[in-house]
Amino acid sequence: MSALMARVRAIPSWQLTLFVALLALGFLVAAQLATEAPRVRYTTQERTPLVETAGELLAQQDALKVAVLDLRAQIQEAEGAGTGSAAVVAELNDQLQEARIAAGLIALTGTGIVLQLEDSLEPAAPDANEGDYLVGSLDLRTVIEELWTAGAEAIAINGERITPTSAIIDIGPSVLVNSAYLAPPYQVTALGPPDLYARLSASPGWVDFIIARAQKYGIRVQFAEPESVDIPAFVGTVTLRYARPEATSSPAPLSDPEG
Repeated sequence: MSALMARVRAIPSWQLTLFVALLALGFLVAAQLATEAPRVRYTTQERTPLVETAGELLAQQDALKVAVLDLRAQIQEAEGAGTGSAAVVAELNDQLQEARIAAGLIALTGTGIVLQLEDSLEPAAPDANEGDYLVGSLDLRTVIEELWTAGAEAIAINGERITPTSAIIDIGPSVLVNSAYLAPPYQVTALGPPDLYARLSASPGWVDFIIARAQKYGIRVQFAEPESVDIPAFVGTVTLRYARPEATSSPAPLSDPEG
């Protein structure tokens, strides 16, 4: 033991220092190598799942790009269809407006004439019917028919709009138009072309009416051509209680003459 200690003491100090340094360096290298292998294994083991995940994300991104393009195409198609739908809606609104006008549901103004019919002031003959000297529903219906024939587009009697469902009926000394009781004198307002009265005067039916009612019984007929006339809207009900649309059946297929 004493001999070993003596030999150690005989070694120079720098050698001992170098030995210790080399020993420490070897330990550090061994430790580095010992930790490098697990790190390499970890990197190698985890690389494959990460690559697969990245591939899946790229595939999803491509699919989303395709979906975005498809949605853009659908939006453009919907916008185009919306433009077409707006045109269809506008056309339907125009047709609805025309139907309302034809049904008398909208007030109108324009060129036209005003006819006034009053009872006769002539005394009735002893053997005559006193009703012939009074303006009645038949007279008003005749005037309205002649106005329609002459080109009138809208007609009213004492502010009552004439519609396709209007009825003109004698009720005692008054006339029932729609649901209103009207008393003479009767003002028939008609909206139509500027030459409406000229057309009416040239109608044989109007001439016959004037001869039969004005000249024979003294029914007074006057007319005026104002710059514009106003036709009120129909204020009654347009609901039909008994009428129903007729059921339509699909046409039968044509038979083959060669069969």
